[in-house]
Amino acid sequence: MHFQLVTTEGTPDFLDLPWELPLEEWHSGRIVEVARGISRHVVRFVRYEGAIFALKEINPRLARREYELLRELADHAVPVVEAVGVVSGRPDGQDAILVTRHLEFSLPYRILFSGRGVPNLREHLLDALAELLVRLHVAGFFWGDCSLSNALFRRDAGALSAYLVDAETGEVHPTLSDGQRLHDLEIAEENLAGELLDVEESGLLPPETDPLETAAEVRRRYEALWAELTREELIAPDERHRIHERLDRLHELGYDTEELELVAEPGGYRLRVSPRVVEPGHHQRRLLSLTGLDVQENQARRLLDDLLSFREELERSAGGQLPDSVVAFRWLAEAYEPALARIPPELRGKLEPAELYHQLLEHRWFVSEQLGRCASMEESIASYVPGILESAPDERVLPAEA
Repeated sequence: MHFQLVTTEGTPDFLDLPWELPLEEWHSGRIVEVARGISRHVVRFVRYEGAIFALKEINPRLARREYELLRELADHAVPVVEAVGVVSGRPDGQDAILVTRHLEFSLPYRILFSGRGVPNLREHLLDALAELLVRLHVAGFFWGDCSLSNALFRRDAGALSAYLVDAETGEVHPTLSDGQRLHDLEIAEENLAGELLDVEESGLLPPETDPLETAAEVRRRYEALWAELTREELIAPDERHRIHERLDRLHELGYDTEELELVAEPGGYRLRVSPRVVEPGHHQRRLLSLTGLDVQENQARRLLDDLLSFREELERSAGGQLPDSVVAFRWLAEAYEPALARIPPELRGKLEPAELYHQLLEHRWFVSEQLGRCASMEESIASYVPGILESAPDERVLPAEA
């Protein structure tokens, strides 16, 4: 037997797996069952020292192409699963196997509808999918099969963030034409409608959610975000501040600009921008630089709000302003880390640390409302752990039967 294994640095060599057998016939002790979406291919999961990897059996040419596409999208800071390897040249003309790293704390869309405690699920799901599609199009990627099944979702401070999982139908171009974007939108709307009709048939879709109307809403949200990123503006000579306001708005949305063009016209200048995706986002960068915490954008926004409240109390006690570095260090040492340390170790890994801290802050507000005064973090934890966390599912890796 001769086969070729191409993997990225820092991953297992996978040489103890039975590559000579069809993937569906594997009985390796490394195989684990993980909740996942619907796939047209055979997909299995294996565990190595705490990390889980997804194996997808697929045509060799498509496997190599998808591997390269996922790597290229990651280089463009688009949220995608990490491609770590391709196994080809398997005996008896078997298909190749694409290896990707399983996205921890990710939730397939059907799991979300089964009751995972995501408030305003319809709104957050639509926003996440529309934003993912915009980010892909800004990067010049035509998906060709945008659907809920081909994405994974992670909690992000009460909202959701979407990640591309399946890129085998995609194409990368320098830029996309309006026709390519609209075609991708039509595919997304059709796929989403079909998936939601299936969810409705299974009895999991909330009765107030109309599958066809919800699918059409993705297009509207996409178009609104796309217009915000790419619209042209007429700037009067005395309104140059609007240029900086527009750039600040791009930064808030998680984008930068590769090119800014001002074209003179009667009455002012026409502003044109060419957006590009940047990662992490504005709040992520800020939190990372202050604390070293690398979290998602909404989580970063929530933690920065808490850090600001902490600063106000700290400086009130100190009688004056303190350097950012001092405030951030004190917040980590006196607020963030102690709160997480009070969570029982066996429960601490159920959610990402930043998401867990966010939920503690949300629960603290709820407890304060009940008590009619500002509750302490200790009171919040004493109520949150037995009342919510103990019965919550472990979302690091959801079992297949979840």
